[in-house]
Amino acid sequence: MERYLVTGCAGFIASQVARRLLDAGHRVVGLDNLNDAYDPRLKAWRLAQLQAMPGFSFRQLDIADHRALAGWFEDEARASGEDGPPFVAVVNLAARAGVRASVENPYVYYQANCDGTLNLLELCRRFGVPKFLLASTSSLYGRHNPVPYREDADTNRPLSPYAASKKAAETLAYTFHHLHGLDVSVVRYFTVYGPAGRPDMSVFRFIRWIAEDEPIVVFGDGSQQRDFTYVDDIARGTVAALAPMGYEVINLGGDRPALLSFVIDEIGRLLGKEVRIEYRPAHPADVAITWADVGKARASLGWSPEVPLEEGLRRSVQWYRDNRVWARELEL
Repeated sequence: MERYLVTGCAGFIASQVARRLLDAGHRVVGLDNLNDAYDPRLKAWRLAQLQAMPGFSFRQLDIADHRALAGWFEDEARASGEDGPPFVAVVNLAARAGVRASVENPYVYYQANCDGTLNLLELCRRFGVPKFLLASTSSLYGRHNPVPYREDADTNRPLSPYAASKKAAETLAYTFHHLHGLDVSVVRYFTVYGPAGRPDMSVFRFIRWIAEDEPIVVFGDGSQQRDFTYVDDIARGTVAALAPMGYEVINLGGDRPALLSFVIDEIGRLLGKEVRIEYRPAHPADVAITWADVGKARASLGWSPEVPLEEGLRRSVQWYRDNRVWARELEL
Protein backbone atom coordinates (compact mmCIF):
# COMPACT_ATOMS: atom_id res chain seq x y z
CA MET A 1 0.00 0.00 0.00
CA GLU A 2 1.43 3.31 -1.07
CA ARG A 3 0.51 6.55 0.69
CA TYR A 4 -0.73 9.56 -1.32
CA LEU A 5 -1.54 13.10 -0.31
CA VAL A 6 -4.59 14.45 -2.16
CA THR A 7 -5.31 18.14 -1.58
CA GLY A 8 -8.78 19.58 -2.07
CA CYS A 9 -10.09 16.09 -1.29
CA ALA A 10 -13.68 17.23 -0.67
CA GLY A 11 -13.76 18.79 -4.13
CA PHE A 12 -15.52 17.41 -7.18
CA ILE A 13 -12.53 15.94 -9.01
CA ALA A 14 -10.23 15.30 -6.04
CA SER A 15 -12.83 13.18 -4.24
CA GLN A 16 -13.05 10.90 -7.28
CA VAL A 17 -9.26 10.70 -7.60
CA ALA A 18 -9.00 9.79 -3.92
CA ARG A 19 -11.71 7.15 -4.33
CA ARG A 20 -9.87 5.59 -7.28
CA LEU A 21 -6.61 5.41 -5.31
CA LEU A 22 -8.41 3.86 -2.33
CA ASP A 23 -10.15 1.33 -4.57
CA ALA A 24 -6.69 0.32 -5.84
CA GLY A 25 -5.66 -0.52 -2.26
CA HIS A 26 -3.59 2.57 -1.47
CA ARG A 27 -3.76 4.84 1.56
CA VAL A 28 -4.89 8.40 0.99
CA VAL A 29 -4.44 11.38 3.26
CA GLY A 30 -6.85 14.12 2.27
CA LEU A 31 -6.45 17.83 2.91
CA ASP A 32 -9.16 20.43 2.43
CA ASN A 33 -9.94 23.76 4.07
CA LEU A 34 -13.67 23.25 3.33
CA ASN A 35 -14.09 26.88 2.27
CA ASP A 36 -17.35 28.42 1.11
CA ALA A 37 -16.34 29.09 -2.52
CA TYR A 38 -19.51 27.12 -3.19
CA ASP A 39 -22.04 25.50 -0.87
CA PRO A 40 -20.04 23.51 1.73
CA ARG A 41 -22.88 21.00 2.13
CA LEU A 42 -21.84 19.39 -1.15
CA LYS A 43 -18.22 19.15 0.04
CA ALA A 44 -19.42 17.58 3.29
CA TRP A 45 -21.40 14.98 1.31
CA ARG A 46 -18.37 14.02 -0.81
CA LEU A 47 -16.10 13.91 2.24
CA ALA A 48 -18.50 11.62 4.06
CA GLN A 49 -18.30 9.14 1.17
CA LEU A 50 -14.50 9.05 1.48
CA GLN A 51 -14.48 8.79 5.26
CA ALA A 52 -16.52 5.61 4.99
CA MET A 53 -13.73 3.96 3.01
CA PRO A 54 -10.82 2.07 4.62
CA GLY A 55 -7.39 3.63 4.14
CA PHE A 56 -8.59 7.25 4.13
CA SER A 57 -7.71 9.92 6.69
CA PHE A 58 -8.56 13.61 6.66
CA ARG A 59 -7.15 16.87 7.94
CA GLN A 60 -8.83 20.25 7.57
CA LEU A 61 -6.02 22.56 6.47
CA ASP A 62 -5.39 25.42 4.05
CA ILE A 63 -2.46 24.79 1.70
CA ALA A 64 -1.90 28.56 1.50
CA ASP A 65 -1.05 28.60 5.24
CA HIS A 66 2.65 27.79 5.00
CA ARG A 67 3.36 27.55 8.71
CA ALA A 68 0.45 25.22 9.45
CA LEU A 69 1.14 23.09 6.37
CA ALA A 70 4.86 22.76 7.13
CA GLY A 71 4.16 21.78 10.74
CA TRP A 72 1.66 19.17 9.61
CA PHE A 73 4.15 17.75 7.07
CA GLU A 74 6.73 17.40 9.84
CA ASP A 75 4.21 15.55 12.00
CA GLU A 76 3.33 13.23 9.12
CA ALA A 77 7.00 12.50 8.42
CA ARG A 78 7.57 11.57 12.07
CA ALA A 79 4.39 9.53 12.31
CA SER A 80 5.23 7.49 9.22
CA GLY A 81 8.18 6.01 11.07
CA GLU A 82 9.92 5.30 7.77
CA ASP A 83 13.23 6.44 6.34
CA GLY A 84 11.65 7.57 3.09
CA PRO A 85 9.27 10.44 2.34
CA PRO A 86 5.86 10.64 4.04
CA PHE A 87 4.08 10.28 0.67
CA VAL A 88 4.92 8.69 -2.67
CA ALA A 89 3.18 11.61 -4.39
CA VAL A 90 1.39 14.87 -3.74
CA VAL A 91 -1.71 15.23 -5.89
CA ASN A 92 -2.50 18.94 -5.78
CA LEU A 93 -6.13 19.41 -6.73
CA ALA A 94 -6.84 22.10 -4.14
CA ALA A 95 -7.64 25.30 -6.02
CA ARG A 96 -9.97 28.18 -6.49
CA ALA A 97 -11.66 27.48 -9.80
CA GLY A 98 -13.95 29.49 -12.05
CA VAL A 99 -13.33 32.18 -14.63
CA ARG A 100 -15.96 34.77 -13.76
CA ALA A 101 -15.52 34.64 -9.98
CA SER A 102 -11.78 35.22 -10.38
CA VAL A 103 -12.48 38.55 -12.07
CA GLU A 104 -14.45 39.64 -9.01
CA ASN A 105 -11.91 38.51 -6.40
CA PRO A 106 -8.51 37.64 -7.88
CA TYR A 107 -6.67 37.68 -4.56
CA VAL A 108 -8.07 34.41 -3.22
CA TYR A 109 -7.16 32.74 -6.51
CA TYR A 110 -3.52 33.66 -6.14
CA GLN A 111 -3.42 32.61 -2.50
CA ALA A 112 -4.78 29.13 -3.25
CA ASN A 113 -3.39 28.49 -6.72
CA CYS A 114 0.03 30.15 -6.48
CA ASP A 115 0.97 30.38 -2.80
CA GLY A 116 -0.57 27.01 -2.08
CA THR A 117 1.23 25.32 -4.96
CA LEU A 118 4.55 26.90 -3.98
CA ASN A 119 4.13 25.72 -0.38
CA LEU A 120 3.52 22.14 -1.50
CA LEU A 121 6.39 22.16 -3.99
CA GLU A 122 8.82 23.39 -1.35
CA LEU A 123 7.64 20.75 1.12
CA CYS A 124 8.06 18.06 -1.54
CA ARG A 125 11.65 19.23 -1.98
CA ARG A 126 12.28 19.42 1.76
CA PHE A 127 10.84 15.99 2.60
CA GLY A 128 11.93 14.14 -0.53
CA VAL A 129 8.49 13.47 -2.03
CA PRO A 130 9.41 12.26 -5.54
CA LYS A 131 6.20 13.01 -7.46
CA PHE A 132 4.02 16.09 -7.80
CA LEU A 133 0.84 16.27 -9.84
CA LEU A 134 -0.77 19.63 -10.54
CA ALA A 135 -4.31 20.07 -11.77
CA SER A 136 -4.48 22.84 -14.36
CA THR A 137 -7.05 24.11 -16.82
CA SER A 138 -8.01 24.52 -20.44
CA SER A 139 -8.58 28.21 -19.66
CA LEU A 140 -4.86 28.76 -20.28
CA TYR A 141 -5.41 28.42 -24.04
CA GLY A 142 -7.40 31.66 -24.26
CA ARG A 143 -9.12 32.46 -27.52
CA HIS A 144 -6.17 33.03 -29.85
CA ASN A 145 -5.07 29.40 -30.35
CA PRO A 146 -6.49 27.14 -33.07
CA VAL A 147 -8.55 24.15 -31.96
CA PRO A 148 -8.12 21.43 -30.96
CA TYR A 149 -5.70 22.77 -28.33
CA ARG A 150 -2.34 21.07 -28.15
CA GLU A 151 -0.17 21.17 -25.04
CA ASP A 152 2.54 23.11 -26.89
CA ALA A 153 0.14 25.96 -27.81
CA ASP A 154 0.85 29.49 -26.58
CA THR A 155 -0.51 29.99 -23.05
CA ASN A 156 0.89 33.46 -22.47
CA ARG A 157 -2.38 35.35 -23.01
CA PRO A 158 -4.70 34.25 -20.17
CA LEU A 159 -8.09 35.95 -20.18
CA SER A 160 -8.85 35.71 -16.45
CA PRO A 161 -7.02 35.84 -13.12
CA TYR A 162 -7.95 32.17 -12.69
CA ALA A 163 -6.13 31.18 -15.88
CA ALA A 164 -3.19 33.42 -15.00
CA SER A 165 -2.88 31.86 -11.55
CA LYS A 166 -2.78 28.38 -13.04
CA LYS A 167 -0.15 29.48 -15.55
CA ALA A 168 1.95 30.71 -12.63
CA ALA A 169 1.48 27.40 -10.80
CA GLU A 170 2.60 25.44 -13.86
CA THR A 171 5.70 27.62 -14.15
CA LEU A 172 6.57 27.12 -10.49
CA ALA A 173 6.23 23.37 -10.90
CA TYR A 174 8.63 23.41 -13.85
CA THR A 175 11.14 25.42 -11.84
CA PHE A 176 11.15 22.82 -9.05
CA HIS A 177 11.55 20.07 -11.63
CA HIS A 178 14.52 21.89 -13.17
CA LEU A 179 16.25 22.84 -9.93
CA HIS A 180 15.46 19.88 -7.70
CA GLY A 181 14.61 16.99 -10.02
CA LEU A 182 11.01 16.77 -8.85
CA ASP A 183 8.96 14.57 -11.18
CA VAL A 184 5.96 16.64 -12.29
CA SER A 185 2.79 15.93 -14.22
CA VAL A 186 0.50 18.82 -15.11
CA VAL A 187 -2.96 17.75 -16.23
CA ARG A 188 -5.11 20.36 -17.96
CA TYR A 189 -8.80 19.63 -17.45
CA PHE A 190 -11.55 20.48 -19.93
CA THR A 191 -15.05 21.31 -18.57
CA VAL A 192 -15.47 18.50 -16.07
CA TYR A 193 -19.02 17.42 -15.18
CA GLY A 194 -20.79 14.52 -13.54
CA PRO A 195 -22.66 13.41 -10.40
CA ALA A 196 -22.12 15.66 -7.35
CA GLY A 197 -20.57 18.27 -9.63
CA ARG A 198 -19.84 21.83 -8.60
CA PRO A 199 -23.04 23.87 -8.23
CA ASP A 200 -21.39 26.91 -9.79
CA MET A 201 -20.88 25.07 -13.10
CA SER A 202 -23.32 24.91 -15.97
CA VAL A 203 -24.35 21.23 -15.95
CA PHE A 204 -25.34 21.18 -12.28
CA ARG A 205 -27.14 24.50 -12.60
CA PHE A 206 -29.02 23.48 -15.72
CA ILE A 207 -30.17 20.22 -14.11
CA ARG A 208 -31.27 22.00 -10.96
CA TRP A 209 -33.09 24.82 -12.74
CA ILE A 210 -34.86 22.59 -15.23
CA ALA A 211 -35.78 19.97 -12.61
CA GLU A 212 -37.29 22.65 -10.38
CA ASP A 213 -39.17 24.35 -13.24
CA GLU A 214 -37.07 27.50 -13.01
CA PRO A 215 -35.72 29.48 -15.99
CA ILE A 216 -32.08 28.79 -16.76
CA VAL A 217 -29.53 31.55 -17.27
CA VAL A 218 -27.27 31.39 -20.33
CA PHE A 219 -24.44 33.84 -20.87
CA GLY A 220 -24.23 34.33 -24.63
CA ASP A 221 -26.57 32.82 -27.19
CA GLY A 222 -25.97 29.12 -26.46
CA SER A 223 -23.82 28.60 -29.55
CA GLN A 224 -20.62 28.36 -27.53
CA GLN A 225 -19.02 24.92 -27.47
CA ARG A 226 -17.31 23.12 -24.60
CA ASP A 227 -15.29 19.93 -24.50
CA PHE A 228 -17.32 18.35 -21.68
CA THR A 229 -15.38 15.60 -19.88
CA TYR A 230 -16.95 13.10 -17.50
CA VAL A 231 -15.45 13.12 -14.01
CA ASP A 232 -14.64 9.38 -13.93
CA ASP A 233 -12.59 9.77 -17.11
CA ILE A 234 -10.78 12.71 -15.55
CA ALA A 235 -10.02 10.78 -12.35
CA ARG A 236 -8.73 7.80 -14.34
CA GLY A 237 -6.43 10.03 -16.40
CA THR A 238 -5.18 11.84 -13.32
CA VAL A 239 -4.18 8.61 -11.60
CA ALA A 240 -2.50 7.40 -14.80
CA ALA A 241 -0.47 10.63 -14.86
CA LEU A 242 1.11 9.71 -11.51
CA ALA A 243 3.55 7.55 -13.46
CA PRO A 244 7.14 8.90 -13.67
CA MET A 245 7.22 11.48 -16.46
CA GLY A 246 10.00 13.98 -15.76
CA TYR A 247 7.98 17.09 -16.55
CA GLU A 248 4.98 16.80 -18.81
CA VAL A 249 1.81 18.77 -19.50
CA ILE A 250 -1.11 16.62 -20.63
CA ASN A 251 -4.62 17.51 -21.79
CA LEU A 252 -7.51 15.50 -20.38
CA GLY A 253 -10.64 16.26 -22.35
CA GLY A 254 -13.66 14.66 -23.94
CA ASP A 255 -12.34 15.27 -27.49
CA ARG A 256 -15.88 16.09 -28.60
CA PRO A 257 -16.98 19.73 -28.29
CA ALA A 258 -20.72 20.13 -27.78
CA LEU A 259 -22.98 23.11 -28.19
CA LEU A 260 -24.27 24.47 -24.91
CA SER A 261 -27.72 24.49 -26.49
CA PHE A 262 -27.42 20.72 -27.11
CA VAL A 263 -26.57 20.09 -23.45
CA ILE A 264 -29.58 22.15 -22.35
CA ASP A 265 -31.91 20.31 -24.71
CA GLU A 266 -30.57 16.91 -23.63
CA ILE A 267 -31.03 17.68 -19.93
CA GLY A 268 -34.58 18.86 -20.64
CA ARG A 269 -35.27 15.61 -22.49
CA LEU A 270 -33.84 13.47 -19.67
CA LEU A 271 -35.95 15.29 -17.10
CA GLY A 272 -39.04 15.38 -19.30
CA LYS A 273 -39.33 19.11 -18.68
CA GLU A 274 -39.89 22.20 -20.76
CA VAL A 275 -36.88 24.52 -20.77
CA ARG A 276 -37.17 28.26 -20.27
CA ILE A 277 -34.05 30.29 -20.99
CA GLU A 278 -32.97 33.78 -19.92
CA TYR A 279 -30.15 34.98 -22.16
CA ARG A 280 -27.57 37.40 -20.80
CA PRO A 281 -24.50 39.02 -22.37
CA ALA A 282 -21.42 36.85 -22.74
CA HIS A 283 -18.64 37.48 -20.24
CA PRO A 284 -15.41 38.99 -21.68
CA ALA A 285 -13.35 36.23 -20.05
CA ASP A 286 -15.36 33.46 -21.75
CA VAL A 287 -14.30 31.82 -25.01
CA ALA A 288 -16.39 30.55 -27.91
CA ILE A 289 -15.01 26.99 -27.93
CA THR A 290 -12.77 24.61 -26.01
CA TRP A 291 -11.50 21.38 -27.53
CA ALA A 292 -8.69 19.16 -26.28
CA ASP A 293 -6.22 17.42 -28.49
CA VAL A 294 -5.78 14.26 -26.40
CA GLY A 295 -3.22 12.58 -28.62
CA LYS A 296 -0.51 13.00 -26.00
CA ALA A 297 -2.67 11.41 -23.29
CA ARG A 298 -3.34 8.45 -25.58
CA ALA A 299 0.35 8.01 -26.41
CA SER A 300 1.89 8.61 -22.97
CA LEU A 301 -0.83 7.37 -20.61
CA GLY A 302 -2.83 4.95 -22.74
CA TRP A 303 -5.82 7.11 -21.84
CA SER A 304 -8.88 8.07 -23.85
CA PRO A 305 -12.25 9.42 -22.74
CA GLU A 306 -14.76 6.58 -22.43
CA VAL A 307 -18.07 8.04 -21.21
CA PRO A 308 -20.11 9.72 -23.97
CA LEU A 309 -21.72 13.05 -23.15
CA GLU A 310 -25.24 11.63 -23.37
CA GLU A 311 -24.44 8.89 -20.85
CA GLY A 312 -22.63 11.29 -18.53
CA LEU A 313 -25.60 13.64 -18.53
CA ARG A 314 -27.94 10.73 -17.82
CA ARG A 315 -25.86 9.74 -14.76
CA SER A 316 -25.72 13.36 -13.59
CA VAL A 317 -29.49 13.73 -13.84
CA GLN A 318 -29.99 10.45 -11.99
CA TRP A 319 -27.71 11.59 -9.16
CA TYR A 320 -29.76 14.76 -8.80
CA ARG A 321 -32.97 12.78 -8.68
CA ASP A 322 -31.52 10.42 -6.06
CA ASN A 323 -30.33 13.34 -3.91
CA ARG A 324 -32.99 15.91 -4.74
CA VAL A 325 -34.26 16.28 -1.16
CA TRP A 326 -31.12 18.19 -0.20
CA ALA A 327 -29.51 18.97 -3.58
CA ARG A 328 -32.35 21.28 -4.54
CA GLU A 329 -31.51 23.42 -1.50
CA LEU A 330 -27.87 23.96 -2.43
CA GLU A 331 -26.86 27.55 -3.07
CA LEU A 332 -25.92 28.12 -6.72
